[in-house]
Amino acid sequence: MKAFLKNYRQSPRKVRLVADLIKGKRVSEAFTQLQNLPKRASGPIEKLLASAVSNAKSAGINDTDLYVANVTVNEGIVLKRSMPRAHGSASRINKRTSHIMLTLIEKNAPKEVKKIVKKEEEPKVSTEKKTVVKKSKVAKKTEVKE
Repeated sequence: MKAFLKNYRQSPRKVRLVADLIKGKRVSEAFTQLQNLPKRASGPIEKLLASAVSNAKSAGINDTDLYVANVTVNEGIVLKRSMPRAHGSASRINKRTSHIMLTLIEKNAPKEVKKIVKKEEEPKVSTEKKTVVKKSKVAKKTEVKE
């Protein structure tokens, strides 16, 4: 299941720090990680994770088997502002935004694997006698006529 958060007003570089922490983890582990993290992006990502779990439940997937497959943070629109500087000039301020896409997958609990053991076949012994043919080396002389 997927969930999107678009135009979140924080730079993608800062949001990726939080997003990389929960990749590949179980949903319950990801929630506890986000609740105890002192970063600003942890709140909205936690809300986004709850939305993705809700999407999975409405599709009929059990939430205990869910894992965070991928969290992608891309750059959103950049709001361009200016700050007055000395001598009547101005410098630009870029207010960056992020697009966050969270993907969940369902992994079933490991089932017991039945091993099928094949009987080891005994090596086949041939009863035929091996005949060895020895080739004799015969030196042929060539005569040279003048």
